[in-house]
Amino acid sequence: MSREQICTFTHELHCVCVCVCFLQAIVLAHWLLTIWACSITWLPTSYVLGNVSALAVGVWAIAQRDSIDAVLMFLIVLAVTILTDIVHFGLYYAEVESHYERNLDLFRFCGGMAILSLLLKPVSCVFVYQMYRERGGEYNVNFGKWYDKKHGHLSFIQLSKNMKFDVNISC
Repeated sequence: MSREQICTFTHELHCVCVCVCFLQAIVLAHWLLTIWACSITWLPTSYVLGNVSALAVGVWAIAQRDSIDAVLMFLIVLAVTILTDIVHFGLYYAEVESHYERNLDLFRFCGGMAILSLLLKPVSCVFVYQMYRERGGEYNVNFGKWYDKKHGHLSFIQLSKNMKFDVNISC
């Protein structure tokens, strides 16, 4: 091996180690915040299942260091749990607060940890998206194919990496 190949290999190995450490920190932080948020039963089971399944996908992304699919699934699940957490807090926070008048400090701690977890999820999504890009993922969304009656052929619109609309036409 030449010196250039060794430097390239060690750089790639360093990038993989840094990515795995970031993923581990993200999963650990969200796990801890979820545990603290669920110290009392003020949130429904769907909150717990959603966040635990997000953490399970995060563990999958840590275990398979070269998998683009694992990181993409972790990103998608984190984004979905942002929406579901907002719905859960909107539906349950005010109603349940009156039930915990005796342990109001504990309820506020648990609610604060759940809200902190929600606030950290977009930041986590940015880091996970960066890891997705480093593992070779691209922003490439296909909006489907349809038959163009005017021109008599199939066409589809694709959103490419540089965020421009490309129209690809095939016969």
